[in-house]
Amino acid sequence: MKDKINNQVVSDDFRKSRNFYHSDLILKEYLENNLDKRSLSKLEPFLQSTGEHAATVMDELSMKADKHSPVLKKRDFFGNDIDEVEFHPAYQELLKIAVDSGMFSLKWDNDFDQNNTSRHRMGFATGYLYAMSETGQYCPLCMTDGVARLIDLHLDDDTKKRLLPHIGTTDVNELYTGAMFLTEKSGGSDVGRNIVKAKKVEGDRYELFGEKWFCSNVNAELIFALARTDESIKGTKGLSIFLIEKNKKDGSRNPLPIVRLKDKLGVRSMASAECVLNGTEARLVGEEFKGFKIMTDMINLSRLYNAVAAISCARRALIEAFTFNSYRTSFNNTALDHALIRDKFWELGALHVAGFYLTWNTIEMLDKADNGDAKAKELNRLLTPMTKKWTAEKGVYIVRESMELMGGIGYIEDGVMPKIMRDVMVLPIWEGAGNIMTLDMLRATFKSDGLKIMLKFIKGTANKNEEYCDFILKQSDRLEKSIQAIYTKEQEEMELAAKYLFESLTTIYQFCLLIDERRESSKPWIDPSLNYLKRMIEHKEPEECISLEEIKGLIGWEI
Repeated sequence: MKDKINNQVVSDDFRKSRNFYHSDLILKEYLENNLDKRSLSKLEPFLQSTGEHAATVMDELSMKADKHSPVLKKRDFFGNDIDEVEFHPAYQELLKIAVDSGMFSLKWDNDFDQNNTSRHRMGFATGYLYAMSETGQYCPLCMTDGVARLIDLHLDDDTKKRLLPHIGTTDVNELYTGAMFLTEKSGGSDVGRNIVKAKKVEGDRYELFGEKWFCSNVNAELIFALARTDESIKGTKGLSIFLIEKNKKDGSRNPLPIVRLKDKLGVRSMASAECVLNGTEARLVGEEFKGFKIMTDMINLSRLYNAVAAISCARRALIEAFTFNSYRTSFNNTALDHALIRDKFWELGALHVAGFYLTWNTIEMLDKADNGDAKAKELNRLLTPMTKKWTAEKGVYIVRESMELMGGIGYIEDGVMPKIMRDVMVLPIWEGAGNIMTLDMLRATFKSDGLKIMLKFIKGTANKNEEYCDFILKQSDRLEKSIQAIYTKEQEEMELAAKYLFESLTTIYQFCLLIDERRESSKPWIDPSLNYLKRMIEHKEPEECISLEEIKGLIGWEI
């Protein structure tokens, strides 16, 4: 008599996490070993709450907000221009969860210690969990934090006292969200071609005229925009930066006509638009013609948000695929019992671990730089574009491959995978595409000591680790020869060679980061990741199949 085959997709004991923070052993281990006890104690309740929301209610809310995108209400009943953006109620509920997560209040609430040395790591910790279930709104949240950063760094105390409490608030009804109006039709990433004009009214008050091409979170209360006060000064050197507030001092609406909302492939829950600045009131921030330099503080933070979104999407997709394959029978075995499936999880798991530690290392360097560490500031100049580029590209790959590991069911819109796939696709584009990141890394090698510091760390890791010493030193020597060769090339050849140099440098740096983070508690995912990266660097085929227990350790996820 033949065995009866159950007519079901997954086995009866199928179950999923009810709290992403509880389940994520990699995140928990990192925070426990890289945050001081006071910060972790303060953060813990927010991690618990956000982890539970992300694993339960947020999926349904996120999918509703995605399917019911914002709508532009151009005029009211009487024909008056109002330019209001209407959102599905699910979007507002997601915004409340974001505020409750502490990602802003931990950084900007006056009741919390503003001198805390882990502010960015604390904010990104809950953001990482949040973005595992909602990436669309994570963009406006990114913009909001970036606006707070510019206000904190570049505006006077009275303005800080008036505006920052609206970002650090624990009441969603009091929240001011932020935006960055950067790109224009004329240049896109080449902001030196921007043509929006700023006409002086009085003191630091100006009126802006022109069109902004890609305005994400167009409904924001606080907006930073670049414009020209003198058209004769070309390129980025002629740009100044301005703060636009949604409402004027008298409470009336600041004119900011919306041409249309963008119909995007992904991140559809939030509003991106094209806007016309037509006498829009704005305030000059910092010195005239220093606008692009000031804006880079927000851009670099946004690139970190981009990286966190990428590793969050990758993590969620990987977990969806891993959980499914743990309870799926295929060819008379559990799917994970098949060697090719385990080999694919080895690759994807190792890439995620490498991206995870690269991203958190960059966040840590930002914390240190903000607290006066000059070396961290220099290193971050190179690390930020490196991390943004690598995580975005690999995030798309991990999500796509995870979808394939689930077969046809991974392609069905009833589940989260298609939404994650659509959302993650924007990350290699936003905040500077891959080629722009390569050029930024190349500039960083000339304008900072970041490359020297990175190479010193790589060699130092080799000297501290007997097992991989020869391997790392060999790769380090190869990198240094490539670097010396690059500086002898013409500009076009230099740019082309830089792409491949930085790809290699990123992998070696990640390898050394994993060694640096290797502890008894992290060995289950770091050891197989090191083995995979070493094999990848040496272009070798696997000598043996990775075991099921090793895969479970690599994924680092408990239900």
